[in-house]
Amino acid sequence: MPGDVLQISRVDSRDRSSLPLGGVLLTWATSATGGMDVTAQLGLPSQEVLLGRWPGLHGEWSPIIHPTVYEAIGLCAALHVATDALNLANHLATL
Repeated sequence: MPGDVLQISRVDSRDRSSLPLGGVLLTWATSATGGMDVTAQLGLPSQEVLLGRWPGLHGEWSPIIHPTVYEAIGLCAALHVATDALNLANHLATL
C-alpha cells in the first residue's frame, strides 16, 4: 500500500546466491540521461525472472517501482500459502 516500507538488504553482486521464493532483487545504475535505470528480478522456484525495468527515472524513483514490487511479493506469499494448503490436504487424504 502507499506508504508501506519495503524491507531491503544490501547484497554484493559477487557474493549473491539465488533469490529465495518471492525475493526481489533491485539493481540500478546511472542512465545516459542522468537518471537511474532500475531493474527488478523476482525469485521463483525454478529461476529468477525479470519483474520490471524502469529506464531513465529521475528524482525519487521508489514510489514508481513500489506498486509492482509490492504486488509481486503479495502474489508470491499467496502462492506459498496455497501450496502449503494443497500439500496439507494431500497429506490428510492419505491418512
